[in-house]
Amino acid sequence: MSTIILGIESSCDDTSAAVIKDGVLLSSVIASQAVHEAYGGVVPELASRAHQQNIVPVVHEALKRAGVAKEDLSAIAFTRGPGLMGSLLVGVSFAKGLARSLDIPMVEVNHLQGHVLAHFIQEPDGENVQPKYPFICLLVSGGNSQIIRVNAYNDMEVLGQTIDDAAGEAIDKCSKVMGLGYPGGPIIDKLARQGNPEAFKFSKPHIPGYDYSFSGLKTSFLYSLRDWMKEDPDFVEHHKTDLAASLEKTIVDILMDKLRKVVKDTGIKEVAVAGGVSANNGLRNAFREHAKKYGWNIFIPKFGYTTDNAAMIAITGYYKFLDKDFCTIDKPAYSRVTIK
Repeated sequence: MSTIILGIESSCDDTSAAVIKDGVLLSSVIASQAVHEAYGGVVPELASRAHQQNIVPVVHEALKRAGVAKEDLSAIAFTRGPGLMGSLLVGVSFAKGLARSLDIPMVEVNHLQGHVLAHFIQEPDGENVQPKYPFICLLVSGGNSQIIRVNAYNDMEVLGQTIDDAAGEAIDKCSKVMGLGYPGGPIIDKLARQGNPEAFKFSKPHIPGYDYSFSGLKTSFLYSLRDWMKEDPDFVEHHKTDLAASLEKTIVDILMDKLRKVVKDTGIKEVAVAGGVSANNGLRNAFREHAKKYGWNIFIPKFGYTTDNAAMIAITGYYKFLDKDFCTIDKPAYSRVTIK
């Protein structure tokens, strides 16, 4: 009998549902929320309201595209955390209600674990090249920057992580102060392709071990920009491509310096990248360059699997279902737990 998993993701501002059958992705539907752009960041109350409006049609469409009736589902996998509490509650509550009505198991998924396991999503008739255990994964997003040793799908060890701001958070804040808009990642990435990455030099942190820090870079960027704009109010407009390219290069260098150290110290050359910032062109190119220079076997996700999506929740749920690792209905959402 086939194992069919419905995955539900609602940790931030995207409502997503996906269906996986025996590890193969049948459908993935995402409803994004453009309402937050006017505020320069996600507004939690608006996000949760939008999830309430979107979740039923999104799940319905995912099942329809997959050609699966809800009665055929083996289990429902859902993001239990971390994320915005109001957003999570919508997905968690919906998953509980649907699972109970169908009398099928629920599988809770750690959102960050899902990002790592996005590399194991199989597509129909698609090439399926997966990392071999153990592998090192650089997980970078708007809220997290971690280097993780992945020994198995359910055995992950954080070797290093940010002690303050995450890489994506620093990019978003710098983009906002430059007046470029939100979310900043795609904007900075696009501008950086046209600019000179050596045009400006920004300070890099000196943090021991494998941990990261981006608050100092963010602060130095903001103060430098303020001083430049005193002399030329149109400084950003005149130099935005070079500013974006230099900022991106600095962040990528910081990320890769620690990752390179981890790979050297552990001797593990299976190296993956995951999370929203893994869509960044500069970071992807750095991975390819390191693969050539240091002999890494790299794994870069498709763009559709970099941002929050239910496909990664469904594949994680699939592996947990095979191990009968189910969730009881009394489990609440959580907002601030990371991979340990």
